[in-house]
Amino acid sequence: MNIIKNLNIKVSNPDTKDFLADAYYPETDRPLPLIIFVHGYKGYKDWGAWNLMAEKFAQARFFFVTFNFSHNGTTIEDPHNFADLNAFGNNNYSKELSDLSAVVDYFIKDPKVDAQKVILIGHSRGGGISIIKTCEDERINGLITLASVDSLERFPKKEALEHWKKEGVYYVTNGRTKQEMPHFYQFYEDFEKNIHRFDVERSMEMAMAHILIIHGTDDESVNVKNAEHLHILNPNSELFLIENADHTFGAKEPWTEEGLPEYLNIVTEKCIEFLNSKFLQGIKKE
Repeated sequence: MNIIKNLNIKVSNPDTKDFLADAYYPETDRPLPLIIFVHGYKGYKDWGAWNLMAEKFAQARFFFVTFNFSHNGTTIEDPHNFADLNAFGNNNYSKELSDLSAVVDYFIKDPKVDAQKVILIGHSRGGGISIIKTCEDERINGLITLASVDSLERFPKKEALEHWKKEGVYYVTNGRTKQEMPHFYQFYEDFEKNIHRFDVERSMEMAMAHILIIHGTDDESVNVKNAEHLHILNPNSELFLIENADHTFGAKEPWTEEGLPEYLNIVTEKCIEFLNSKFLQGIKKE
């Protein structure tokens, strides 16, 4: 099967700024279910083995999109590095939801896409964003969370919060790049202003979609209890736990192997099986 890779597509969002997206899909005359992958905190579309995961979804007859949030710290010119730390510091949940809307709007119009089959796959913080978007947007009828948070209220404790407000910025060290990543206080102000909209628990309860929750039992960043909680909030969801898998399911940056790491391959195969059962029943393979 011939897989098309349309890389570094420029997507415009007048409410934020331009950013890049990639599309992977097989050559076919049929419209394909659209999957949009939503990266997490300190993530980006070219991180680790996400591209190999995208190719495997395309081989399974999906139109798979990855993208960079406009304020994730990467740039149009340098999508592989955190070259714009000022943009990173000015990121917030409102901007991420706006960017995700722009991605859906852009790709749902593609003639190769079946606009009645739109799925979000969100990793880590991107899972929380995807849950909210699924609740807000009736076009989304499939949701898969990978190592997702069950709340976006992940801020410093009271004393540190007051210091953040006074200083206007606090920094988090990126363990891989050793960069000091800034977070401007506007991030918290945006959360407080939209606290009801950003309620992941409420959104999960109200989400009207086919939902699969995937988590590793050895996740060092987001405890597996987050996945169990999300499943309780929406009992119609399916919960799939992977024993011994970590937060990125064995992937790392850079990923130099030719194939997917074992756990991420399990994730991908489970997602494809789930989506086939919900969206491709009765469709013969080409």
